[in-house]
Amino acid sequence: MQADILKEDQGQNTCIFSTEFALRCMADVQEWFITHGVRNFYSVSISGYHIAEAGANPISQVAFTLANGFTYVEAYLARGMDIDDFAPNLSFFFSNGLDAEYTVIGRVARRIWAVAMRERYGAAERSQKLKYHVQTSGRSLHAQEMDFNDIRTTLQALCAIYDNCNSLHTNAYDEAVTTPSEHSVRRALAIQMIIDNEWGLTGNENPLQGSYIVEELTDLVEEAVLAEFERISERGGVLGAMETGYQRGRIQDESMLYEHRKHDGSLPIIGVNTFLDPDAEDSPQGPLELARATEDEKRSQLARLADFQARHAEEAPEALRRLREAAAAGQNTFDVLMDAVRHCSLGQISDAFFEVGGRYRRNV
Repeated sequence: MQADILKEDQGQNTCIFSTEFALRCMADVQEWFITHGVRNFYSVSISGYHIAEAGANPISQVAFTLANGFTYVEAYLARGMDIDDFAPNLSFFFSNGLDAEYTVIGRVARRIWAVAMRERYGAAERSQKLKYHVQTSGRSLHAQEMDFNDIRTTLQALCAIYDNCNSLHTNAYDEAVTTPSEHSVRRALAIQMIIDNEWGLTGNENPLQGSYIVEELTDLVEEAVLAEFERISERGGVLGAMETGYQRGRIQDESMLYEHRKHDGSLPIIGVNTFLDPDAEDSPQGPLELARATEDEKRSQLARLADFQARHAEEAPEALRRLREAAAAGQNTFDVLMDAVRHCSLGQISDAFFEVGGRYRRNV
């Protein structure tokens, strides 16, 4: 589940519940997983991708993401859960750009996580293994000369595979402008397939192991991440730093630096601010068709919602009552949600939670 409430506050602006209530709901999910023996599904995807997309550099992405992960560990331990019961249900999600540091973010994250799990929490071997997904950088896609985006995505994918990511998503070249077309999605998929099936060096599980620059970068990036941990700790930990907007401020500053460098040319981007196509206006490529929902599709969705609510008009009030009572009494909300979603719409469930947990309000 991509239910990482901390990165929502820090980088994505999609919080609707209070942080305290949302953290409790996340712990409810993990507690339910433990009770029901759910092993091959992850209760949360601790996400750096959206932090990076908001503007963070690779160091901040890894530092904030891992710090958020350790915050969840502490929250779940405080609920009485055992480290080895929930740590294997945690996964991570990073963005891969073109900066050199991206070459080693997986290595650094795994080393820091493993050491902390073993030395601080006494976790077993399986809990020490950090599992992560990589998505190539959406921020690195540009509307100018969009065909070049596939080249960037290919290099980012190769970087992720060499760093031994567990899974990989390659962006489509036209995502800078619209929802990807079927053609662009096939090209994005082909990037992975060609690397996997045609690129001979990927037959070696760890082709960069022992490289001087990779080993040196790993040490330097780890040192920088641990220094960021110190700055967060000085501000009262992740939650304390969030109260003053520390993470958001850092992300915004780094985003502004990126934009300045892109516009003044000190960060060269081929086809965007350097090596521009002199014949761009005469390009034979026609206008790109933008994907937009039609009025019929919108009305159809509203009609399906009304039909669902009408068919469950008798069951929904009781299910919502149980949901509000469970939330107010400190019971496991996810347990009740598993039944409520059969009869209640997302809006109805959200309104019920608002009554108990309140609405999100940003600290300023």
